[in-house]
Amino acid sequence: MSTPVDGTSEAGTLGALLTDLERRYPPATAQDWDAVGLVVGDPTRPVRRVLCAVEATEATAAEAVELGADLLVVHHPLLLRGVTTIAETTARGRILTGLVRGGVALYAAHTNADDAPGGVSQSLADAVGLVDTEPLVPATHPESAPGAGTGRIGRLAEPTTLTAFARRVAAVLPATVQGIRIAGEGDAVVTRVAVCGGSGDSYLDAARASGADVYLTADLRHHPATDFRAAGERPFLLDAAHWASEWVWLPNLADQLRQDADARGTTVEVHVSTARTDAWTDVARPQHLPEETP
Repeated sequence: MSTPVDGTSEAGTLGALLTDLERRYPPATAQDWDAVGLVVGDPTRPVRRVLCAVEATEATAAEAVELGADLLVVHHPLLLRGVTTIAETTARGRILTGLVRGGVALYAAHTNADDAPGGVSQSLADAVGLVDTEPLVPATHPESAPGAGTGRIGRLAEPTTLTAFARRVAAVLPATVQGIRIAGEGDAVVTRVAVCGGSGDSYLDAARASGADVYLTADLRHHPATDFRAAGERPFLLDAAHWASEWVWLPNLADQLRQDADARGTTVEVHVSTARTDAWTDVARPQHLPEETP
């Protein structure tokens, strides 16, 4: 963690920091339906302290204010769909007015950060130990950096079993009540792995075409997963919580923000929120599975 900055003369502006951020994650590479960029804030104001989180919730907004942050950088857009009010009778209203009162800017980098080098999917691939990675689906945006694309495909340094790899994933991702769901033979040997941070069932076919032994993503639905498994043994499936699969990007993002500020001759103190914003809070497990009927 960097040393706090006390003097405004040493602080860079919000605009300068966002220029750095958008150089890494160009807004033009976001999907057409997405809503990325500055939501709240004055680009001319100084930024000394930043909080990074997967999403702006009442909890992470309050954390940013309590921390004295000048900027909250999130992955999920708060205003992805149109709203007609930010009254404090609504959650979005309380979040936004709380940030404004606390002097905290809000910025979202979403699908432009999913696919970029150093972004969400690359961070997930690195976290679970993949080497020789490349995009699962190469980017087509002219503005995309070399090596950009949806998901990642790579290999493990040493082959392992599906169960052992799932345990590795569970160990490196932040804990959630869901854990890591597994579809496949636990003792099967796996080497080639495809990953996609966030909701990835749109890329099941790409994972199979890549020759992956296992595909790690989040938000897998019953019917697509069942049909996919029925069509062929591999790749096996690992399903993580959406929030957990994307949180692993945040420490890398924090390092990137510090490095870019240093390169400009300024200093920024960057924190990563560990608040679990996964929707699920507990799980009830049966003592035994229902007996099979003939």
